[in-house]
Amino acid sequence: MTPLVSIVVTCFNQASYLERSVKSVLSQTFTDLECIMVDDGSTDNTQEVAQQLISLDSRVSYFYKENGGVSSSRNFGFKKAQGKWIQFLDGDDWIHKDKN
Repeated sequence: MTPLVSIVVTCFNQASYLERSVKSVLSQTFTDLECIMVDDGSTDNTQEVAQQLISLDSRVSYFYKENGGVSSSRNFGFKKAQGKWIQFLDGDDWIHKDKN
């Protein structure tokens, strides 16, 4: 089923923040969404954190790409997104559970 909203979370060496960011997406009162994590070539343990987050919810996906900067990561996530609406979120940001 195609989600209405795609939230693209871009990250680079943000393992310490990524869990809070993705969990803020998953705790939304609006649930017709997907969460796409795009790792822009991290050298820390971002991938391990992302793998744990994938196991929490089937709406979460993870992609690793060679480092190209935040614009490159957002464009990559945009191409993977299936939702009618797209929100970009940095890996060290989070959103309120009732975001409209």
